[in-house]
Amino acid sequence: MPNIRRQIITALLASTLFCASLVLAPSAWTAVTGEEIYEKTIESTSIYNDPELDAYIKKLGAEIVAVSEMAGEEFTFTLLDSPDLNAFATRDNYVYVNRGLLNYVSNEAQLVSVLAHEVAHITRKHVTGQESKATGAQILSAIAAVMSGSNEVYEAGMAYANSIIRGHGRRNELEADEAGAEYMAKLGYAPNEMISMLSIMKDYETLQKDRAKAKGASKQTYHGIFSSHPRNDSRLRTVVSKANAVKSTKTRDNGASRYRQLTDGLIWGENFLAKEKKPERFSNMRLRVRFDFPKDWIQDPSPSPFMASGAPQDKTAVLKMRPIARTSQSPEEYLYNYLKVSQLKDGKAIAPARLKGFSGILPGGDKGPDSRIAVVYYKLNAYLFIGELSDQQTATEQKKTTETKTFAEVDKQFVTAINTFRPISSREIAGQKPKTIQYVKATNATTFDKLNKALNLNAVDREDLRIINGYYPSGEPKAGDWIKIFKQ
Repeated sequence: MPNIRRQIITALLASTLFCASLVLAPSAWTAVTGEEIYEKTIESTSIYNDPELDAYIKKLGAEIVAVSEMAGEEFTFTLLDSPDLNAFATRDNYVYVNRGLLNYVSNEAQLVSVLAHEVAHITRKHVTGQESKATGAQILSAIAAVMSGSNEVYEAGMAYANSIIRGHGRRNELEADEAGAEYMAKLGYAPNEMISMLSIMKDYETLQKDRAKAKGASKQTYHGIFSSHPRNDSRLRTVVSKANAVKSTKTRDNGASRYRQLTDGLIWGENFLAKEKKPERFSNMRLRVRFDFPKDWIQDPSPSPFMASGAPQDKTAVLKMRPIARTSQSPEEYLYNYLKVSQLKDGKAIAPARLKGFSGILPGGDKGPDSRIAVVYYKLNAYLFIGELSDQQTATEQKKTTETKTFAEVDKQFVTAINTFRPISSREIAGQKPKTIQYVKATNATTFDKLNKALNLNAVDREDLRIINGYYPSGEPKAGDWIKIFKQ
């Protein structure tokens, strides 16, 4: 049961878009600690590798805690490498912010509003108290999704949960807004920046729902309590305005310059650089080719004179590859006439990735064991593969039948590896290089239409560009304004 429980926790964390807090109130869940949730979270979503930005978030978080009712207590702030617009708090004073949320934030004060809101969920004990049916419904929907593997079941459960959240959920969110705005005011930030941040999120919510509706799906979003736009919501304006009563005599600017400096180059969307690459994969971006050695084989970092070389951990075999200038001959003729290879056994044409090639076994005879030889044509090169038992293996005293059997077993791995040879497409190369956020200053001639054309953006990107700059669904920047764009 504990493993299933942790799977459900992970499902909740992954599927709730900027849910205000992760509440695990039912008695069956009380044994789950914040540290356990943290471990499962970073197991499924890694920490974003930007020490300066991570330190910045931790510093702002500590300042918020210092002016809260829990000043002096330890809080843990974590920046996750997820493209989703999301932040959440869990028991034991853990606060998480997704990298994706930072793409939508325009200044330091807006970021502080998010952090303060999440800290408030902890200080107001929303993450540990006895909660409403809404939380139970969300948990049950996550359980149903995990057990059934059905996204439709999950969506149905979430729809029910959202129909209930207008009770205690509304109260908790407004309490967190009120307390968060109060913390902002104590630090000298303008509390109205919270309304600006929630307005961006509402625009994002509207856009996501429209996109999901066009696909016949539904989309669950953050806060979930504003039927109108936050800028026009009287309840939100009331609770935020209360913060002015505790406003500090020391004021701060919105920190736009600091925030811009720290987030220039922030990854937008999927972080392909952080994706785990297969350790057995050999890639050469200059020649645009790749292939996979057998699983758990180790690549030789200095394979000279070959371009690539790999061996199993026990080093009983080796597979090497090198490119050689090709001729107009067929791959078979190339092996026999150009490379002067002796007659191959079981020679036959091969076509990895529909490329032309030829492969066979080179008999060792009295000189040693057999070898696998293959050549594959791609563009101006012939890629020569040689697979053989290592010197360590051939030096052992074995009978010929045993040695042949050993080669036959390893040869299956040689053949499989050779057949993974592929050209690297332009799309794959582009996919390995993520888009990043960059800042440009608007001029009198700057419009979103001109930016869209200059950046060659599709319809989805065009809407996203307006969202991240706070100009959705319409509006144009003024001369001197800093504009966020995403480029590859």
